[in-house]
Amino acid sequence: MNKNCNDFFASLRFLLYFCIIQRLLNCIIMAIYTEPKTIYGLIGYPLRHSFSIDYFNHKFHAEDINAEYVNFEIEDIGDLMEIIAEEPRLNGLNVTSPYKEQVLPYMNHLDESAEVVGAVNVIKFVRQDKGLELHGYNSDVMGFLRSVQPLINEERKQAMILGTGGAAKAVAHALRQLGVEVSFVSRQKTAHTVVYEEITKNMVHANKLIINATPLGKFPDVDKCPDFPYKFLTKEHLCYDLVYNPDETLFMKKSLQAGAQVKNGLEMLLLQAFESYSIWTR
Repeated sequence: MNKNCNDFFASLRFLLYFCIIQRLLNCIIMAIYTEPKTIYGLIGYPLRHSFSIDYFNHKFHAEDINAEYVNFEIEDIGDLMEIIAEEPRLNGLNVTSPYKEQVLPYMNHLDESAEVVGAVNVIKFVRQDKGLELHGYNSDVMGFLRSVQPLINEERKQAMILGTGGAAKAVAHALRQLGVEVSFVSRQKTAHTVVYEEITKNMVHANKLIINATPLGKFPDVDKCPDFPYKFLTKEHLCYDLVYNPDETLFMKKSLQAGAQVKNGLEMLLLQAFESYSIWTR
């Protein structure tokens, strides 16, 4: 009886050891033959409002793509080259505020939209024998154009863009392609802008498209909005906010109260995200 028990436990130990060794071998084989994940990411500051990391990592998981999306929150654009040196698997970046214009000197090549707008929000990594090249693109132009195009009518052929940064320039380029005249509003007076205090009722009535291209109202500062004369808006107006978080900004709420049609920037964000991945992988 004791001999039978000893034989049984010896067999059991052998089976257990065999399973453990087989599992370890499988792990080693997977580690050797599994390709490391390609890294894509986002640079900007701050990035607590970022949609991209959730969107892309969900896409990679759902489509079984061996890649990962990472946020690189940098306080200075000079940190970009350090990130590139530390992440050899990095294959592409999105760029958000405040670096869409500051990143330009680091680009080896600009596509037409990025060159015309003077701002980059997509960087493609091109590895050649002579080394790494950074190619800059602007997918904001396409994203905004496709989002706003169905809402353009004969009454909406003049637009007032609030802000003068990289996003505002992309919006202006897209609207001009749709045959819409644009003017800019800023907090500081220049030869090409008006300040908020100068906006009159006639100016608002002439511009049936009002686009908020500033970060005012973006989470967590949801109680802020451009100092615009909302009382002059009508039901013929479209007030488009590039901000997507929260879903309804204070700019949108005040515009709705005046009777205007409103739209947030979520669709534009999705469209430019689609275009970003297309740029990285083509």
